[in-house]
Amino acid sequence: MTTAVIWAACGTGFTFLMTTLGASLVFFFRKSLNNTFERVFLGFAAGIMIAASVWSLLLPAIEQAENSLLPNFIPPAIGIITGALFLFIMDKIVTKIYISKTIKDNSSAKLKRTTMLITAITLHNIPEGMAVGLAFALAAENMGQMAQYSTAFALALGIGIQNFPEGAAVSLPLNQEGFSGKKSFLLGTLSGFVEPVFGVLTVLAAASIEHLMPYLLSFAAGAMIYVVVEELVPEANADKDSHLGTLGIIVGFLIMMILDVALG
Repeated sequence: MTTAVIWAACGTGFTFLMTTLGASLVFFFRKSLNNTFERVFLGFAAGIMIAASVWSLLLPAIEQAENSLLPNFIPPAIGIITGALFLFIMDKIVTKIYISKTIKDNSSAKLKRTTMLITAITLHNIPEGMAVGLAFALAAENMGQMAQYSTAFALALGIGIQNFPEGAAVSLPLNQEGFSGKKSFLLGTLSGFVEPVFGVLTVLAAASIEHLMPYLLSFAAGAMIYVVVEELVPEANADKDSHLGTLGIIVGFLIMMILDVALG
């Protein structure tokens, strides 16, 4: 068990480091970004989240649901519905908070959108950390099978690389909303800190948590899909005369799809 915990801590530590590096981009961009760049970036973040929802979360959820007593599409379907419902309820709560504090203007709407984005990415990082933890726990149980370690390393590498743009997707919008560079960086980093925490906890409770993974993975996917459709896509395409937001979505989707397939 000790060996599995150490390996899981190292694997999820790497993914956390990549989130931190992505969040550090806030120090290299101007605080004020023009609307064109903002729409492209929002589209890019949306594309990343759509692809991550499919390849990093839903497909593994369906695969792991093969071992359940239910048809393999039911656990992911339940997870998607509950994840989207969770974000819907949070959306209503956050909206009421901002309306009670300030007039419903463009700045408060942007801050609400950023809050939803942070929540979705953080939720998405939880099952990813758990997946890496489980992969290294399985490898530690089969010490003589190097293929198990290769699989765990590949999974950690793939998730780590995709975490880089996700860290930036948190810190850069926060900086635009008026947060200092240091605070934006800290919050972007903290969105990935859940990965080593839940990765290690999963190893410690591997026997009792494994059957819940299809629900947890698809829950995160449902949350991400909700925030993409509700917040990111409409904002990315706010300019009806420009298709740069759509282009950003396609580019982000392609990059994340390639990373997930090549390194998964």
